This record gives sequence, structure tokens and C-alpha cells, in this order.
Amino acid sequence: MPRSMIAARDLRKSFGRKVVLDGVDLTVEQGSVLALLGSNGAGKTTIVRILATLLRPDGGTAVVGGFDVADQPGRVRESISLTGQFAAVDEILTGRENLVMLARLRRAKGPQRVADELLERFGLADAAGNRVSTYSGGMRRRLDIAMSLIGAPPIVFLDEPTTGLDPEARLEVWEEVRRLAAGGTTVLLTTQDLEEAEKLADRIAILHGGTIIVSGTLAELRKLLPPSKVEYVERQPTLEEIFLAIVGSDKGLERGEEEQR
Repeated sequence: MPRSMIAARDLRKSFGRKVVLDGVDLTVEQGSVLALLGSNGAGKTTIVRILATLLRPDGGTAVVGGFDVADQPGRVRESISLTGQFAAVDEILTGRENLVMLARLRRAKGPQRVADELLERFGLADAAGNRVSTYSGGMRRRLDIAMSLIGAPPIVFLDEPTTGLDPEARLEVWEEVRRLAAGGTTVLLTTQDLEEAEKLADRIAILHGGTIIVSGTLAELRKLLPPSKVEYVERQPTLEEIFLAIVGSDKGLERGEEEQR
């Protein structure tokens, strides 16, 4: 049976009189991607902060990587990495210097080697010696995710990782999330992008009114609605596919061909 790497039961959290979480149950299995959906203010980031030991719940329990977030926060932090909505990189340093610095802080063996491997993996080797202030939004986000993987954490939290990215950069982040899961990393992804959830998630959970109102695979969620009707319509390219084709990216064309198949 797959091992549960994240298990939350009856999580509760209020800020003053405002109830944000009102009994949240959540499970993420090893090597899978769970997309947590919800509107602004639904409490997605609050859940992530509790699971990452940055915020104490008012009630309930949470176990991450086999460790209780309340009783063993240090062990939890050793097992996870967190990428927030905005890239947490030092713009004064170069891409390589950011990675080397964090590798040393995490006491990784061979910081320079670790940095070079991640730069190559994330397609940043050519810009390794450039200051991060010169990087595009997509490059910063890729560097941010690369930094989060130093030490090979088994669990990664991605809190709306593609916020503010252009279409091409968003696809690059999606590809890396797929690679993480394929390599056995457990990913909890918060997003408001429904297409992102469809493309990446093994399971989807919808947060509303302070609780998870439904969760399951995309196929299971589709069964909640009336059966679909077969209609034959002419498919036009999406604006995203047009944009990617014009700027010279093959990803948009490949994606359109996959959808047509």
C-alpha cells in the first residue's frame, strides 16, 4: 500500500473571529501530486503554513513525513521544502551563488557540485554567473524551485508556484513538477489555476468554507456531474497556444497536438 506522507485530521485555525479552517482532513500519498484548490482567502496557504510548521493550528493533528508537526517540528523541517508564491532568491547574488549558499547552510556535501547539477537540471547553466536581478520571472521561479530541492527533501510544498508567470515559464514549472513526482517526491500544490490542477495532479481537493468539501481523482470528480454529451465541434487554437507558437516555443504546438489526439 502507498505510504501517506502527509496526513491532517480535523485541522482548525481562526484569526480573531474569522474561522479559516474548520475541520480539514487531508492525505497525500508518497510520490503523488495533490492539488489543493480554493478561491482567494479560502485557507490554502494557512494549511501549507501549518504543515510546514510555520503556524500552529488551534486544533486537530497533522503528520508530515511520519512526524507530528506540533511535537516534532524540527524533524518535519528536515523532511520538507517550501516554495511560496514569490521567488525567495537573493537578487544581488548570481544563480550559482544562491545555490551554493543554501547548499552550505543545509550542510550538503560538495556545494559547488550540487549547484552545478541543479543549474544544469533546471536549464540555468548558461545564466549561472549572472546576477538574479537580470533573470526573467520564469528563471527566478526555476531557481527558487531548484533551491528547494537541495538535500533531496521527500516532500515539497508549492504554494501557487506559477503566479505571475508567462505561459512559457508556466509550462517549464509544470514539467519540473512532473519530474519531481516521477522521481518519488511527494508534492502538495496549491493553485487557483484549474488547468494546472488537471495537468499535474494525481488527486484534487477543493477547499471551501474552511473544510475540504470534495477530493478525488479528476475522473472521480467528473462523475459528480451529469454524464457528458458527445458533440463534434471545430477546435480553434487557444490564445496560449497562439502566443507560444508566435514567440517560437514548441511546447504550445505539442500541447495542442496532444489535446487534439
